[in-house]
Amino acid sequence: MPAPPSPFPIAHYLKLGSRLLLQSLAAFFLLSVAWVLIYRWIAPPATWLMLERRAHAPVGMGYTGIQADPRHISYRFRTLDEVAPAVPLALVAAEDQRFLTHHGFDFDALVKAAKTNWNGDGKRIVGGSTISQQVAKNVFLWHGRSYVRKAAEAYFTVLIEFLWNKRRIMEMYLSVAEMGDCTFGVEAASQRYFHKPASELNAAEAALLAGVLPNPLRFRASNPGPAARAKQMRVMRNMRRLGGTAYIAEILTE
Repeated sequence: MPAPPSPFPIAHYLKLGSRLLLQSLAAFFLLSVAWVLIYRWIAPPATWLMLERRAHAPVGMGYTGIQADPRHISYRFRTLDEVAPAVPLALVAAEDQRFLTHHGFDFDALVKAAKTNWNGDGKRIVGGSTISQQVAKNVFLWHGRSYVRKAAEAYFTVLIEFLWNKRRIMEMYLSVAEMGDCTFGVEAASQRYFHKPASELNAAEAALLAGVLPNPLRFRASNPGPAARAKQMRVMRNMRRLGGTAYIAEILTE
């Protein structure tokens, strides 16, 4: 005698699982779009990295002079109208010279970085991230390396490029980028290292801050060594080669 049919066949569970998955994906999409849109007009109160730095001091070789306790975050959001024009120029010259022309990803830089890392000794990893990718990582994601985080970074990069303009992306970057231990953004860095607001920074000071960005916990703007000075000179050469602040006039006037 054949067994009676199951009241809940496997097809039912597959259909239910597919429906729940689609609903979850739709909810994530809508929430992420809302999150990005909110930050289009409102400054982030904090980022995951800020919270992590406050809770734990970074450890590892090269992290000297970092206090363990108490730890207080210095972070002040600034618009482009509130910083010297040399600041966004220095950031573009140091980090992403095609910022104004790409749509979130610089594939030539990614290929170049991949070739360099493949042929290198593994001790120094070269990155190919654009300013847009760094904003996606710094503002919306956790600190660390994984394929899941890289996929999320790419997703948020597409969102901010679509929902923000280049001016807002630059404002977000110069305001939340880590520029020292527990120091985030150019305003906090300017006050800490030069004892003046970011609106009064000159080209050399802006270049120094931009030059230490790849690793601001090792290359100190407060006491720059030969490596930091060399990076500063390289950024200043790039600033001149780009044509000065006229190169970024588009985002200064948006």
